[in-house]
Amino acid sequence: MDDQSKHSEQSALWNGPGARGWVALQALIDGVYRPFDDRIVDAVASETTQRVLDVGCGTGSTAVAIARRLGAAVRCTGIDISEPMIAAARERARREGVSAAFVVADAQRQPLEPASFDAIVSRFGVMFFDDPVAAFTNLRRAARAGARLRAIAWRSAADNAFMTTAERAAAPLLPDLPARRPDEPGQFAFADDSRVRRILEDSGWSAIDIQPIDVSCAMPEDTLVPYVSQLGPVGRALQQADDDLRARVVAAVRPAFDPYVHGTDVRFTAACWMLGARA
Repeated sequence: MDDQSKHSEQSALWNGPGARGWVALQALIDGVYRPFDDRIVDAVASETTQRVLDVGCGTGSTAVAIARRLGAAVRCTGIDISEPMIAAARERARREGVSAAFVVADAQRQPLEPASFDAIVSRFGVMFFDDPVAAFTNLRRAARAGARLRAIAWRSAADNAFMTTAERAAAPLLPDLPARRPDEPGQFAFADDSRVRRILEDSGWSAIDIQPIDVSCAMPEDTLVPYVSQLGPVGRALQQADDDLRARVVAAVRPAFDPYVHGTDVRFTAACWMLGARA
């Protein structure tokens, strides 16, 4: 698949089935991933920052958290390819009364004002570029001299068994689920830290620092079925399924998560990279 086809595929995904689950379960996802927002906000708050760009901002959790912590003195802009998710982000900022702004655009291709941001951040938003070198080159041009890049990306699928439990359990009933392909745009595209380092070096970033982080995450047990039936490859497949198939898939998938259920909570460890670099 060429780069344009990959771009079109990602645009269709995040303006269609991929966005629907994220918007519907916004509050749940924000609760699960709050520890990552806290890390990024703490990092931004530790330096003098006036303009922040949140890449692949989704429904706006990180950008709003930055705006909430740092106030009107900091201008935080979120950018994402998904119109439904940006609409949700704008509504959230309005509801919370924070000054974060949001733009529907592709951070890889969108002409960004040169040297206009002194911090660029991302929570799970940088793994979906069809040409990551072009994307990070574009972001570096938008960064002021000395600006910091801080992004969190998933490590490998093998390191994150929770994240693939649903598709493994559902595979006999959903044989056409898309395969996870290394180095293709997607959740685990940045699993190989040596590849990520080359991407950042080739796009002109310096002082590159890639550290593994293992973060404890949790959700209420009674949200597990909505989580697995609306998100990820299984959730997207079930959007097109009839009621009978949906019920059979949920019945097959739910017990596979029993090792992660502890009373009224579901707990798992997210194995990720904390990426750092300087323009």
